[in-house]
Amino acid sequence: MNKPLSAIETDTAMLLAEEERQPCEIWTRVMGYHRPVSSFNKGKKSEFAERTSFVEGKSLDHGR
Repeated sequence: MNKPLSAIETDTAMLLAEEERQPCEIWTRVMGYHRPVSSFNKGKKSEFAERTSFVEGKSLDHGR
């Protein structure tokens, strides 16, 4: 997982001009297989935007 840049790293990070940038394609898992979000229809893109992520917490030990 990418970590955020610290203040020092931000100052030394290389900045790209707009003509040097490339589009980033986002993929997601749908119905058991992976598909690019760019291939979704209008309704599926809207549904994708409404998704929420969660972090699973630590399970309870219950003294075992």
